[in-house]
Amino acid sequence: MQPDDLTDPDLLTEDPAEDESTAQCRLTGQPIKETGKEKNLQALILMLLEEYGFDKEDMARDFTVTGTTDEGKKWKRRVELVVFEANAEHKQEHLIRMCVVNDEKTKPNDPKKGWPVLQDALSAAENCEFGLWSNGTVFTFFQKKLDAMNAVVFEELADFPGAGETLADLERSDKMTGRSPANESLVRTFRACHDYIYGNEGRQKDAFWQLLNLIFCKIYDEKRRDICAREGKSYRRYFWVGVKENNTEEGRAGVAERIKRLFAEMKESLEFAEVFEGNEEIRLTDRGLGYVAAELARYSFLDATVDVKGLAYETIVGTTLKRERGQFFTPRNIVRAMVEMLDPQPDQRVLDPSCGSGGFLVMVLDHVRHKIAKDLYPDLEGEWLRDKYNSPDVNEKVLAYAQQYQFGIDFDPDLKRAARMNMVMAGDGHANIFHFNSLEYPKGNFPDIKTFNDAVRDSVDAAGDQEETDPQYYTNGLGCFDLIFSNPPFGAKIPINDQGILREFDLGHTWRRMANGKEWDKQGVATSQPPEILFIDRCYQFLKPGGRLAIVLPDGILGNPNTEYLRAWILRKFRLLGSVDLPVEAFLPQVGVHASLLFLQKLTDVERSLAYDRGDHDYEVFMAIAERVGKDRRGIPVYERDEDGAEIVRSKIISYLSLDGKTGEKKLKHRTEKAPTVDDDLPKIRAAYHEFVKSQGL
Repeated sequence: MQPDDLTDPDLLTEDPAEDESTAQCRLTGQPIKETGKEKNLQALILMLLEEYGFDKEDMARDFTVTGTTDEGKKWKRRVELVVFEANAEHKQEHLIRMCVVNDEKTKPNDPKKGWPVLQDALSAAENCEFGLWSNGTVFTFFQKKLDAMNAVVFEELADFPGAGETLADLERSDKMTGRSPANESLVRTFRACHDYIYGNEGRQKDAFWQLLNLIFCKIYDEKRRDICAREGKSYRRYFWVGVKENNTEEGRAGVAERIKRLFAEMKESLEFAEVFEGNEEIRLTDRGLGYVAAELARYSFLDATVDVKGLAYETIVGTTLKRERGQFFTPRNIVRAMVEMLDPQPDQRVLDPSCGSGGFLVMVLDHVRHKIAKDLYPDLEGEWLRDKYNSPDVNEKVLAYAQQYQFGIDFDPDLKRAARMNMVMAGDGHANIFHFNSLEYPKGNFPDIKTFNDAVRDSVDAAGDQEETDPQYYTNGLGCFDLIFSNPPFGAKIPINDQGILREFDLGHTWRRMANGKEWDKQGVATSQPPEILFIDRCYQFLKPGGRLAIVLPDGILGNPNTEYLRAWILRKFRLLGSVDLPVEAFLPQVGVHASLLFLQKLTDVERSLAYDRGDHDYEVFMAIAERVGKDRRGIPVYERDEDGAEIVRSKIISYLSLDGKTGEKKLKHRTEKAPTVDDDLPKIRAAYHEFVKSQGL
């Protein structure tokens, strides 16, 4: 279930799909074939409902428009999606929006499927002024007008008005936000912008970074809303494009000048000082900048859910990292399960010692954001509470939390930057992301080590939890963290053979079984060791006594005979809270690996002593096997099926807030959708784990 979905259990129904290849139209509820064109149409229906605020009852699909040629012959055109005047009869004279939709292979100028079809239909519908043509990638908006000779002409727009809006409303520089993106709108937008820069601007080498420059310029402009509010100033947008500005060279030059000025201001701001180095430039042509800016300006990034933003960000960052470094993201459903199982609190210090692009930290930040919002607005629920997630008072507390309690480390300087940008995307610009080798720490020549040490000490001092830290390891950052989340780099192809690093770890040594057949004795420094083994030891050192760890590990560690010493070491140092076995599909199609999620709690000195003296390590452990993780080996979603193999379709009520263009107020709307449910065991495992923790008093 998506974070913005509200499902009433009493209203759920289950029906087997009539055919494996069918789904339900979110407008009519009727079975549909999932062709490329149909998928684009369904995405557009969602956009018009949730982003543009039109009511479902005022929309229709596959509407026939009739017209007459100059010779007096009648003709018909089927328009894929139309909108009528509110509460009006569904007749041609009441049309106010038309949308012609095709598959991604269709060209805009195709005489039988492209712009000409939309323009003919608009010409025939006398009272319909605005239209949209889309192939799922390109979105082109038009306004119908009469020229001096009273002939119908069409002018391209950057957008058309939503429910209750006018073109003038779209031009207002004091407009607070753009539209909140629905579902995968940001994914489509980011991809379209990246492809445009890559293919039309001749910037194959830096298309990714050019796009990120503009994305964060847009985010900074939105953050200025809170900055202006704190300083008692009126807020005015700078990152916006007039609906007709891109139609002239002068207009495009104005857009470029305005946004480049904002970009220069952003690089000097305190909010973004840690994200940019200061020498970055926007190197797009005025035409290219105008196109990308118009696409991005349509949406409010900070108001979007973390899932919507995270998926969009990972779409472009992940593609770049995979191409350039062979690196991959931890799947979001796995990240979410790990974070929600350990349930971070707003006063707990969190670390990811191999943070990559910051996926765990972003999910933790979002998790804590929800807790902060609920604490500030205890009487609100559902969409009204979600609407407060990006309010100034919540943002202030979230920022303070991130500055004091969140930490990330990565060995790759570009990943440090990507992680910081990801945190900005999540609504925070001051995350403590550092560039050094976690396994070499606290030694090494990286400048960020001292900065990290200072930040951790400041955090401990501010929280006043010095007595909770581990005196055995309290050297700068060691022994100071309540929670650690990590998917460390692992594999035999990247062994650690630096003797200086290996000798700093128990697990950097060889081990020999003692004569009693139960205990193990540490021997000399090993020749080499896989990094994931050393990361377990390093995480132990980073944790406070009683601190908890959630880590992704290859199954070999948990089952191979030659790592029995490691399992014995883990049981001496930790309480094993839980283990979740993942299927190989979990990380495919990126990489095929059998892995598990391990949940551990660092024992205190007293706990370790008692357990050793008793010789009794028996206690309850949560164990689960995730057989399905919502996708197959190719990464294609898989859905729950009945005994006959047919997809199970459930009805659910989805609630969302829509901005009234006339009053400026938000209204709570509902709609019913029928859709299959992703077949993912992780949410069930997460719920079962919380019941286990409650039963054990942990």
